Amino acid sequence: MSLYDQLIKKEAKLAVIGLGYVGLPIALEFARKISVIGFDINAKRVDMMTNGIDPSNELEESDFEGCDIQFTHNIDDLKQANFFIVAVPTPVDSHNVPDLKPVLSASQTIGKVLKKGDYVVFESTVYPGCTEDDCVPVIENISGLKSIIDFKIGYSPERINPGDKEHTLSKIIKVVSGCDSESLDVIAKTYEIVVKVGVHRAASIKVAEAAKIIENTQRDVNIALMNELSRIFDKIGINTYDVIEAASTKWNFLKFYPGLVGGHCIGVDPYYLTYKANALGYDPEVILSGRRINDDMGPYVARRTVQLLAKAQKGMSRSRVLILGATFKENVTDIRNSKVADIVTELKNYSLNVEVIDPNADNEELHHEYGFGLVKEPFGKYDAVIVAVNHKEYLLLDEKYFESIMNPDGVLIDVKGILRNKIKSLTYWGL
Repeated sequence: MSLYDQLIKKEAKLAVIGLGYVGLPIALEFARKISVIGFDINAKRVDMMTNGIDPSNELEESDFEGCDIQFTHNIDDLKQANFFIVAVPTPVDSHNVPDLKPVLSASQTIGKVLKKGDYVVFESTVYPGCTEDDCVPVIENISGLKSIIDFKIGYSPERINPGDKEHTLSKIIKVVSGCDSESLDVIAKTYEIVVKVGVHRAASIKVAEAAKIIENTQRDVNIALMNELSRIFDKIGINTYDVIEAASTKWNFLKFYPGLVGGHCIGVDPYYLTYKANALGYDPEVILSGRRINDDMGPYVARRTVQLLAKAQKGMSRSRVLILGATFKENVTDIRNSKVADIVTELKNYSLNVEVIDPNADNEELHHEYGFGLVKEPFGKYDAVIVAVNHKEYLLLDEKYFESIMNPDGVLIDVKGILRNKIKSLTYWGL
């Protein structure tokens, strides 16, 4: 009997290691069909999930109902599992070098509980070759077992999009790969238990790793082009969104928009590919130029705000700026790699008084991560207001609202263009 058959009959268990915004939805989706162990090193998070609470605020309490799942932070509990899915973060450090500590730590954990015949599938975003060249040796060294001979390895890149209720796990084609034909078949069938639209069997583990990397790298480069164009069009005196609207009437025009590129995917993943390219002696140009443009967008928005305040003859040390939004994207609680922090830092470098509000972000997390917190609501009058994140709460705001919280000759900055064609009397600027 294959491992797939054992999972279906609940004679074997599947374990998900890392229960963040990727791991928890995967664990719960499988737990509606088979027996699952959800493992996370954070005991506080485990307690929350045991009580039906998603620490990432992406899932509802009802999403935990009807699930055959055991949440734990005890490594010994993983010994019951035979199929392991790794969904831990893969960030970059302050120098944009891949930080493999979480994924290598997960590999060590698996090495301590692995048995002959077990399967290990990585979902964490890595550069091509990382699974086989970096993670497998750690597992082999600790377990004393040999890959392919004693246990099987696979890679299936995550495609979870925070805040997206439409493109969920079961509705997106899942790329899968294995270390041989047998493992590919078992891994594909296992994911087909929960992925209703089917899977794509990649030619190799490296191909699957590369596919994940270029999905986000392609978006990053395209957004960088729009960001660069927005700077050019600003100097010309035309609106970028008007230009995109006109250009998109052509059937093959790709509709990307300018903006802040943060988060833990688009703003991070390209560095994994450029790191690998450099290691192989190739100096990537297009990818890194796009990264430079996108990484500078926060400071650029701040500089344009300062220029417009100076034009309005506002004194920098006396000016108050309100920023609406602090998360990395709209309608999520996630602040990781939020480029709003770059706006705050740059404005403070100009001695401006900056306040930030956000209905979704956590005040303590922001203080810990970036050194600034939130105010509960606008207070008094501001010389500039920056709508940095288009949360649903901000979509209904009109010019009268902004006039009520701004001083005369105030400056309204609209990063995502949600107020375009709605502002008539205030000084308005957007990407």
